[in-house]
Amino acid sequence: MNMLYFYHIFFYCVYLWYAYNNPSDSKNYFGNLKDYTGKWLDLFGTDTSFINFISYPFYVLGFNYEMIMLTFAWFGYLGFLYAYLFFRENIPVKVKVFKRFDLFTLILLFPNMHFWTASLGKGSAIFLGLMMFSYAIVKPGSRVFLLVLGSFIIYFIRPHVFLFVALGTVLGYMSGQEKISFRRKLLIYTALITGLYLAQDAILAVVDLEGSDNLVGDFEDFSEIRSKDLSSAGSGVDMASYPLPLKLFTFWFRPLFFDAPNFLGIITSFENLLYLLLFFKILKKDFVKFLRKSPSFIKMSFVVFLSTSFAMTFVMSNLGIIMRQKSMVMYYIFFVIYYYLAEKKYKKYLVQKKKMERINKSKELQKLAISGS
Repeated sequence: MNMLYFYHIFFYCVYLWYAYNNPSDSKNYFGNLKDYTGKWLDLFGTDTSFINFISYPFYVLGFNYEMIMLTFAWFGYLGFLYAYLFFRENIPVKVKVFKRFDLFTLILLFPNMHFWTASLGKGSAIFLGLMMFSYAIVKPGSRVFLLVLGSFIIYFIRPHVFLFVALGTVLGYMSGQEKISFRRKLLIYTALITGLYLAQDAILAVVDLEGSDNLVGDFEDFSEIRSKDLSSAGSGVDMASYPLPLKLFTFWFRPLFFDAPNFLGIITSFENLLYLLLFFKILKKDFVKFLRKSPSFIKMSFVVFLSTSFAMTFVMSNLGIIMRQKSMVMYYIFFVIYYYLAEKKYKKYLVQKKKMERINKSKELQKLAISGS
C-alpha cells in the first residue's frame, strides 16, 4: 500500500499536468472557491455544492490549487485503502490471470481508476465513500461510523448512486446464502429504506423529476435530451439508437482503439481491453449458479454494478464522460470476478488435497500390508 500511495501520487502529477493544458472541472471548482464570499455552511448541499463545502475550509486555511488537488488525491488514495481491505478481508486466495499476473495487484494498478480519483472533484470523494461503505457493510455492527460516513458522502455527492447502492444492499441481504440475524437485517433495511424515503426528492432532482406525475415517461424524455446534448460533444457517440447490450458494452469497455478520442483515450483503450478480457472469465455456464449461491456482499456488488451501469447508459453519450463516470462502479464487478475465480481455485485445491490424501492413505495401507506379511 505504501508503493500504491506513490503510484497514486504519480497520477496526481499526471492529472495536474493535464489540467494545466486542458479544460478541467478542478479549475472550475477552485474558481468557485475564489469567487465565494458567503458563509461556509451556506455551501452545504448535494452534487457540486458538497465538493465546494468540503474544499472551502482548505482554501480558507491558505491552500492553493495544487494543495487542494493533492488533498483530494489523498481522499482517492484512502478509497483504494478501503478497497484493499474490502477485497483482502473477503478473498484471502491469490489468483493469477493471463498465466503470470496477480489479479489483485492488477486491479489496484489500473491507470484510469487512479487518474480520475487524483484531483479536486467528485471522482475521488465518491470513490472513497463507495469503498468505505463496501468495507463497512460486511460488518455493519462494528463499523457503523464508517457505514454512516460512507453513505453520507455517496448521498451528498451523487444521490442517485446512493439509490443504487441501497438497492444493491437490500437485495444482497435478502438473497444471501449466509445466516444473518433478523435484528441485523432489520437494522440495515430500516436505515436504508428510511434514508431513501428522506432522500427521494434530492434523488429525483438529479434528473429534474421532483414532483413528476409520470416518472417513467419523464425519465425517458430527460434521457433523450441528455443523450443528444452529450453526443454533440467532440467525443460523443450516438447511444440513443443503440440496443441495450451495445449501450452496456459502450459504457463498460469503450473507448477501444478504433474510437479513442485522444492520447488519454488510447491509454484507456489498453485498460478497457483488460476489462473485456477479465469480463470474459465470468461468461461461463457455472457463473449463474455461483451468483445464486454467493454471499450477500457478492450479490450486493453485482446489483450495484449492474443497476448503476443500466441507468448511466441512458444519459451517457460522451466517451470522455464515460471514462470518468465508470470509475465509480468498475471495482464492484472486479470484486465479483475476483471472488468467482478465487472460489474456483479453492475448490480445485480441495479436490487435489482429497486426492492426495487418498493416495497417501493407500500407500500407508500398502506399507502396513507388506510389514504385516
